[in-house]
Amino acid sequence: MRAMSSRPDAPAAPAATPASPPLFVRAMPVLFVLLWSTGFIGAKFGLPYAEPFTFLFIRFAAVLVLLAPLAVAARGGWTGWRAAGHQLVTGALVHGVYLGGVFWAIEQGLSAGVAALVVGVQPLLTAVAVGPLLGERVTGRQWLGLVLGLGGVGMVVGEKLVGTGVGALDPVALVGAVLALLGITAGTLYQKRFGGGIDLRLGTFIQYVAAAAVVGVAALAVETRAVQWTGEFVFALGWLVVVLSLGAISLLMMLIRRGEAARTASLFYLVPPVTAVTAWGLFGETLGPVALVGMGVAVAGVALVVSRR
Repeated sequence: MRAMSSRPDAPAAPAATPASPPLFVRAMPVLFVLLWSTGFIGAKFGLPYAEPFTFLFIRFAAVLVLLAPLAVAARGGWTGWRAAGHQLVTGALVHGVYLGGVFWAIEQGLSAGVAALVVGVQPLLTAVAVGPLLGERVTGRQWLGLVLGLGGVGMVVGEKLVGTGVGALDPVALVGAVLALLGITAGTLYQKRFGGGIDLRLGTFIQYVAAAAVVGVAALAVETRAVQWTGEFVFALGWLVVVLSLGAISLLMMLIRRGEAARTASLFYLVPPVTAVTAWGLFGETLGPVALVGMGVAVAGVALVVSRR
C-alpha cells in the first residue's frame, strides 16, 4: 500500500500565540504602586515617636527576624559571595540610603509633598542612565511619557508647596531628599545590572542586613535612640515591616527582574498621586482641581512609558 502523502495545498497549522501572563503578574505594577504609596503615611504615623534612623533600624531588624526562616529554606539558591555582595550594595542603596534620606528629610521638616517631588525625578534620572549603563533604548514615546509623568507629579504636589516657605526650609532636609533620590536610582540600576542569579528570598534577606547596618551606624552616630512605644508607633512599624519591607520591596525586585529599568522606574510617578488620595482619605487633606488633573497627566505619562506598542 502506498503511503498517503500530505496535500501540498493543505492549510498550514496556525502559529501558536504567546500565552498571556498570569493575572498576578499583570497586577504586580498596580499592587506595587498601591503598597509603596503608603510609605509616607507610615512615616507620618511613626516618626513622632522615634528618630528616623532608630525607627528604620527597628523596622529592618524585625524584617530580618521574619525573613530568616525563608532565607534558611532558600539556602539552596546560594550562588556565591559575589552575588551576595551585589545584594549588599542594592540593600544599602535602596533601603538604607533611600529610606534613610526620606525619613531624615521628613523628620527635619520637609513636607511629604516636597519630598515626593524631589524623589519624583527618579524616572527621568533612570532613563538618562539606562542607555550607557544597561544598553536599554528609551524611545521618543517613552521620553514624552517620562516628561508628562514628572509634570503630573509637579501638579499634584504643587498646591501643597504654595505658602509653605520652601525657600526657608533647612537645606539639610533637602540634602536628605536628594540623597534618597540618588539612592533609589542607583539601587534600581545596580539591581537590574547585577542583582539576578540569586533566590529572591535569600537576596532580600541579604539586602536588609546591609540596610540595617547603614541606618544602625547612623543611629549610633547622630541619634539618642529613644523610642515611645505607643499604639500608633506599633501600628506604623507593623505596617511598614509587613506591607512595605516584605510586600512592596518583593514586588519591586520582581518588577526589576522582569522588565526594563526605565519602565519600572516610571511607576514611581504614580506614587505621589496615590499618596495624595490616601492622605485625603485618612487625614482630610484636600485635593484641588489642579491636583486631580495632575493625577490624570501622571497616569497618561506612565501609560506611554510602559506600553510596548
